Amino acid sequence: MTALPIIDSSASQANPPARRRAAMPPRHLADLDPAERRAAVADLGEREFRAGQLSTHYFGRLVRDPAAMTDLPAATRARLAESMLPSLLTPVRELTCDDGATRKTLWRLHDGSLVESVLMGYPDRVTVCVSSQAGCGMACPFCATGQAGLTRNLSTAEIVDQVVSFAAIAASGAIPGSPARLSHVVFMGMGEPLANYPRVINAVRRLTDPAPDGLGLSQRHITVSTVGLVPAIRRLTAEGLSVTLALSLHAPDDELRDELVPVNQRWKVAEVLDTAWAYAEQTGRRVSIEYAMIRDVNDQPWRADLLGELLSGRLAHVNLIPLNPTPGSRWDASPKPVEREFVRRLRAAGVPTTVRDTRGREIDGACGQLAASGVGQ
Repeated sequence: MTALPIIDSSASQANPPARRRAAMPPRHLADLDPAERRAAVADLGEREFRAGQLSTHYFGRLVRDPAAMTDLPAATRARLAESMLPSLLTPVRELTCDDGATRKTLWRLHDGSLVESVLMGYPDRVTVCVSSQAGCGMACPFCATGQAGLTRNLSTAEIVDQVVSFAAIAASGAIPGSPARLSHVVFMGMGEPLANYPRVINAVRRLTDPAPDGLGLSQRHITVSTVGLVPAIRRLTAEGLSVTLALSLHAPDDELRDELVPVNQRWKVAEVLDTAWAYAEQTGRRVSIEYAMIRDVNDQPWRADLLGELLSGRLAHVNLIPLNPTPGSRWDASPKPVEREFVRRLRAAGVPTTVRDTRGREIDGACGQLAASGVGQ
């Protein structure tokens, strides 16, 4: 077995950001539920129904410009928008590939933190991959975001605003060969979503609440990933949501997973999988097992066989991910013949297996790569 360094998450932040950088952004309409929005508007001395008008503009029409909100009184339009729809994300760099069907944006937050999100257009859907934290504290050594350490959690609205921004692009018809409506959201960008649990769950509810209270997406079209925070998975099981749980496993044995996914030193493979199966049983939703294929590290045939044994007969499928290496990294993707044999063995064990479409390699498509490149610093 190739020995990999176990990286202490505290060590990855030897030079933590200054305290002022940890300040959360100003309150935004998307941070609030409908009742809270009405109360906030009333506190501004306005009629409560104005909250519904603002929600219709933001979630229903994907509009932020106060000048376009002509159903609001001209005298208070700017003040309402400034208070309830403050600017949260400033694009620093936007890159496209796949003839415009894949778009990656590096955003600067109000405190200077950088996060990324990616839009991917397909013939039958438009998907956005969003960040839930600036950086990540999970310290997985093969991940660009994990190497950066954690700066802070994102607010509910900072998460939602990534989706709304790309929903507006999709609605404009700018994604060639794709529907003019964003339909799927995956929490697989920067950060560990379940480490920012309350805000991520609130964001899921904003995205799936019917318009104009929310964006009106299907819960079944939302995927929430985790490296295996067992208590948080149990909380998610009790939420009554029908989102897809994606478990970033990356190794079927504790010896290797302790190194690839340091949180495994706290919750071992068996406990993490048992908790995932409880989620599947409660929701009826198939668990997605994420597995980054890393050359000569976790791609051995015996590990494919062991993974097949662990998953056989379970409500799960495997999503193999060809590693998108970061510049200068010693990690590399498994060769295609090795990948094909891994797939063959899993399918022979009766485990549904797919290989993720490798979008965005030429635009630093893996989470954390664009931020790690120094752009916007």
